[in-house]
Amino acid sequence: MWVAPESDNPRKIAAIGVRLTRGRSMHGFAINVDPEMSMFTHIVPCGIADKSVTSLAQEGIEATMSDVIDAVVHRAAAMWAIDRDVDRADIIRRSTEGDDDLSPFSRGLGAGLPVKTGADHRAGPSLRLQGRLAQAGVVDGIDVMERKPEWMRAKLNIGARPLELKKTLRDLQLVTVCEEAGCPNLSECWSDGTATFMINGERCTRKCGFCLVDTRLPEALDPQEPARVAEAVARMELDFAVVTTVARDDLPDEGAGAMADTVRAIRDRNAGVQVEVLISDCRGQASALDLIFESRPDVLNHNVETVPRLQRAVRPSAGYARSLAVLSRAKRAGLLTKSGLVVGMGETDEEIASVLADLAGIGVSIVTIGQYLRPTSTHLPVDRWVTPEQFASYAMLGEALGIGHVESSPLTRSSFHAKQAAAQSVVPVTLG
Repeated sequence: MWVAPESDNPRKIAAIGVRLTRGRSMHGFAINVDPEMSMFTHIVPCGIADKSVTSLAQEGIEATMSDVIDAVVHRAAAMWAIDRDVDRADIIRRSTEGDDDLSPFSRGLGAGLPVKTGADHRAGPSLRLQGRLAQAGVVDGIDVMERKPEWMRAKLNIGARPLELKKTLRDLQLVTVCEEAGCPNLSECWSDGTATFMINGERCTRKCGFCLVDTRLPEALDPQEPARVAEAVARMELDFAVVTTVARDDLPDEGAGAMADTVRAIRDRNAGVQVEVLISDCRGQASALDLIFESRPDVLNHNVETVPRLQRAVRPSAGYARSLAVLSRAKRAGLLTKSGLVVGMGETDEEIASVLADLAGIGVSIVTIGQYLRPTSTHLPVDRWVTPEQFASYAMLGEALGIGHVESSPLTRSSFHAKQAAAQSVVPVTLG
């Protein structure tokens, strides 16, 4: 789209893209509102070398991003949605300087007290999040004195199998996300001989408002870690291994090389074992993602975590569009893709339906949906307890939209019943 296209100085201000895939049309556009125009001197925009680029601001039009979005929505609805409701998936934008709008945990104040009683809540920093979270409609959450519903009580199994597995992990100096993230299914999965290995250390470079993983300064990678994970898979006699990673934004390859090495080490040590990887977004770096894709995991999992509106509050260092792009790239690489949502943080059922439609539209085969549980007093509050019946409805909707398998229940986590879900959504993996 051009400004003054017939003049001696035509200037490109926007670009439009349209695609049709899997029975869904995808269209969008990019318009320059008020970017740093000097950055365009380092590239050839759209491959057009002999034309300049402009923006609304450069053309003398004063408008904020929100102003432009509202104008576009108004005109789009008037043209294409006459007498119909408009499904608007907004994000909440930064409205203050700094990070005062985030949970205390995301602001770097560390984990608070374990959330077990109302007194634990009140002993920590204020539960009243400001800025982004309040703007997103999540302020106090449910009453902190309210008991969890019966369906949120996980069955405890402390038999011989979990203890045996724990000893194996300690002997090999390995970390599981089961323990680090306080998973409610730990005893059930460990009793079944299943665990999710967490590599690249146990310290994450991000501070998501819902996650319990350690966020102190990460340590150097251990080059022997892939071999130790492979040895643990052998000792545990697994035929399906799940490997996840902390975010390592501090590393040139985002930690992707170690993930790829771990996949290959497991296969070299354990013929026939299937491997699922749960990866970070690698900040969208194609070279890092390609390292993982080339290792050909049987399942490539990357979680969108929440609806677009809550992304800033829930995972301030990530983004919804970037996560969809990661999954789409993995699908184009021929991998079986998987993603997940945590609910009960302030989203609506309509927003969940919209996310499921987006995931179906890019060909995601497996989706997990589970209830958010607040790990400490400095993390985001629980907004609601989603009932088992609601979870069942999410599964029905997702599968009706074309997602092969939706694992949806109050205690579902990313790796819960991973082996069974993959078996229902098999895509042959070519090695070499």
